[in-house]
Amino acid sequence: MEEEKAATAPGTRALRHVVATIAIAMSLYHMYVAAFGPPEAIIFRGTHLMFATTLVFLLYPLRPQDRIGWRALDAVFLLAGLGLVLHILLNYEYFTNRIIYIDELTLADKVWAVIAIIVVLDGTRRVIGWALPVTALAFIAYALSTQVKVPVLLEQIYFSTEGIFGSTLGVSASYVMLFVLFGAFMERSGTGQLFMDFAMSITGHTAGGPGKVAVVSSSLFGTVSGSAVANVMVDGPITIPLMKRTGFRPPFAAAVEAVASTGGQLMPPIMGAAAFVMAEFLAVPYAQVAVWAIIPAFLYYLAVFAAVHFEAKRYKLAGVPKTELPRFGAVMLERGHLFVPILIVLFGLMLGYSAPLCALAGALACLPLALLRASTRAGITWRTVLDALQDGARNTLAVAMACACAGIVIACVTITGLGIVFTQLVVALAQDTLVVALILTALAGIVLGMGMPTTPAYIMMVALLVPAVIKLGVTGCPVPVTAECKNAVTPAAHMFAFYFAILSAITPPVALAVYAAAGLAKANMWQAGFAAMRAAAPAYIVPFMFVYEPMLLLIVNDWQSGWPFVVWSVFTASVGVICLAASLFGWLFSLALFWQRVLLFVAALCLIKPGLITDTVGLVLLAIVAGAQLVARRSGAATSDRDVAKAPIRNS
Repeated sequence: MEEEKAATAPGTRALRHVVATIAIAMSLYHMYVAAFGPPEAIIFRGTHLMFATTLVFLLYPLRPQDRIGWRALDAVFLLAGLGLVLHILLNYEYFTNRIIYIDELTLADKVWAVIAIIVVLDGTRRVIGWALPVTALAFIAYALSTQVKVPVLLEQIYFSTEGIFGSTLGVSASYVMLFVLFGAFMERSGTGQLFMDFAMSITGHTAGGPGKVAVVSSSLFGTVSGSAVANVMVDGPITIPLMKRTGFRPPFAAAVEAVASTGGQLMPPIMGAAAFVMAEFLAVPYAQVAVWAIIPAFLYYLAVFAAVHFEAKRYKLAGVPKTELPRFGAVMLERGHLFVPILIVLFGLMLGYSAPLCALAGALACLPLALLRASTRAGITWRTVLDALQDGARNTLAVAMACACAGIVIACVTITGLGIVFTQLVVALAQDTLVVALILTALAGIVLGMGMPTTPAYIMMVALLVPAVIKLGVTGCPVPVTAECKNAVTPAAHMFAFYFAILSAITPPVALAVYAAAGLAKANMWQAGFAAMRAAAPAYIVPFMFVYEPMLLLIVNDWQSGWPFVVWSVFTASVGVICLAASLFGWLFSLALFWQRVLLFVAALCLIKPGLITDTVGLVLLAIVAGAQLVARRSGAATSDRDVAKAPIRNS
């Protein structure tokens, strides 16, 4: 996201006004489209890209120094960004009537296609760094090394709907822009403070309360942010010092905030940008994707919450005194009405309205609702509206450029048939074993996501790896997958890829959310990174759970007979996640001995794997450990001074 790399502020007052005007115009244009319907796809996507490239080359100069040579080069790129779209819009009849791959490209077409590639690659580099542009260049090089001719490749990238102006850019224009704008209006209306006060009031006083506050508040803020790093930078300055003050080690405090913030992209009703791409790929309503994400998001945050709780219990970390915390009743009375915009979006999606229209309605409701009470109307002026419109446009730039650049990758994969080659390779390496294919896909997702936003990482996984998972199917499905079973296989495979594309943000060596949190906590990045992996360890297993048990995605053919199995699956999965956290952090009801940690680990694996026998074994092992600890506590043989002395020293 744009917050991950701060833009250089325009150097002159006149230029700042130009940027503000363009950003406001971009937001208003997309709001108009959401209300009254979009023009033809290529016109809408082209206009979206034209706005985005213009702002990128104004906000992200090649060099921050105000030198004429560099500014002139930025101006050239800016004009090129306008020209590559205008070439299509001004020749729209020619563009729509020509027969792709049959009618030869003119010299002007070839020139503008090359310019389009250069502009998109450089614009993406300026916003999110080198990772995605270098990846796109590698795919272009591969395509050129095959028998694909240069004009055909240029046509695929620039003139087809499977390239720069493909469905991924359409998702950015149709969905992401409106939901980012909704988040900007919510932030300007003071909802962030509501989330923090709400979390403090319900969890701040419990053991390890500040850590639990980070989990709750970050999950709430993540629903309107969609960016792990943005979430860290909003919540972290408050939660991380509070965690350190109550005894959490700096690396663990950074880890908790990073992991909790990253999960916001999984949190319905408003998830990360990649969720909208998934809805487009699967041709389902966005509300359906949000439903699939409910249980995985719950299990993710249950894992983090359990990690914080067991860490706090083991080292006797108290919460914040109640006298220092806001009271729940007062918070809801003064700011509770700011939850209404989220409810508007949620009920709108449930009633079947389009996601962009729901986001627009929620955005338009934010500031009027904030004006209802004196406690929330302070500072709300017309300037607030203009600032929110600017924030919405500027915060969309990273996603827009990433989607355009990902379109280049998709064009190369499609024209060369590389997706089929990768599918065959993964199936061959997995030797028709689903778990091996899943492990390969998970590793690839983490690698692809290193230094890259979730959306392009997910898109590349879908193009290269997800077909192999779908081909192998899930447990209980025949191979090849039948039509009856595919309704469970495909969503599970896509959610698996989506999940691991998100987890790359907290997985070293390139873990952007951990970098941000470690900086706030003044902690060693590697220590924070490994602490994040430990805190989120159950989350790395959750995707395997819902692939083997699609009921965790609420995919049930017959709800009347299937809902008891859904409840049981959720229960055993939840207990399994808690057991794994207890094993890793060495605490259940008291300090866990080595043999108890081993049994808890085995119990977690048994409960995670679906099946009556494995569930029974897991619950029996858990009962043995729980019984032993409870008996020890009653007999007065709880944690001894010797056990405590062996515990690592805590640094506040």
